[in-house]
Amino acid sequence: MVVLGLETSCDETGVALYDTQRGLLSEALYSQVAIHAEYGGVVPELASRDHVRKTLPLIDQVLSDASLHKTDIDAVAYTAGPGLLGALIVGATVARSIAVGLGVPSLGVHHMEGHLMAPLLSDEPVDYPFVALLVSGGHTQLIRVEEFGDYHLLGESLDDAAVEAFDKTAKLLDLPYPGGPYVANLAKRGDPERFSFPRPMVKQPGLDFSFSGLKTHVGTCIKQLIGSEQWDEQSRADVARCFEEAVVDTLVIKCRRALKQQSVSTLVMAGGVSANQRLRSRLDQVLASDGVRVIYPAPHLCTDNGAMIAYAGAIRLSQGEKDSLSPEVRARWPITDLRSPYGETAA
Repeated sequence: MVVLGLETSCDETGVALYDTQRGLLSEALYSQVAIHAEYGGVVPELASRDHVRKTLPLIDQVLSDASLHKTDIDAVAYTAGPGLLGALIVGATVARSIAVGLGVPSLGVHHMEGHLMAPLLSDEPVDYPFVALLVSGGHTQLIRVEEFGDYHLLGESLDDAAVEAFDKTAKLLDLPYPGGPYVANLAKRGDPERFSFPRPMVKQPGLDFSFSGLKTHVGTCIKQLIGSEQWDEQSRADVARCFEEAVVDTLVIKCRRALKQQSVSTLVMAGGVSANQRLRSRLDQVLASDGVRVIYPAPHLCTDNGAMIAYAGAIRLSQGEKDSLSPEVRARWPITDLRSPYGETAA
């Protein structure tokens, strides 16, 4: 079964073709970063307009790259949420139109389930159950995955998620949007010992996250440096490094705690922050002594993409799931609302 996957939940238009027999056939991605950078964040209306402009040409591109025709498509999967409502509607409308025109089923896919499945697109086998650290956009979550579709939320961000903390800290450092890569690059030149930033909630029991206080601490530190006339390029790098260290330490501590509590020996990383090299290095270093295997998505699959939607959709479609006559898109959609395609309900 050849599944066309469409991802339009935010500021990236992702399209891919996945074959349940041959695997990933082709993929294409268009990023709107340059459009939104001048505004310091995503502008929903501009995002929706650009999805309208780019989705159909990208579909033609992936079909050409795979040497296929539209009539070779057996089903269409698209992101139905969570995300920007207008952007989701664009993807859903295109997907449903193609499906109706071809007489094939369509299915709305949960964006975060797509991220969870992205590491499984690699050749490295993953055994269930595993713990997943899902860090994407406004989400920072620890999830126990019993099997595909059976998800147990262990902890999540109570305010700012890790990605939001990176973006807000980047603004404080006068860095462009999106903040993560720029903060990480600046941090390479920084002294990790110069400032003592908090590791939020690591001394409290539980697996929830909170990064708003860390961002506030960074802002206070910068104001003090400016007031004492010590704000220079090296200080910017030192603040970036100490902030990154604090986020990485917090994520690693919580992951280690979750793995021990759940008696699981596999950690799957998913979402944009999983591309952070310092986080990857620290996780490998700390968890190796615990006998934990850490699995990462391919670098190009860390951010939003069509391949993860095509893959997650293909699994559910192959089990007979398909859209109703009046499908919905959802700006908010807890992943624990999902049902396993094999007959069990996520708790």
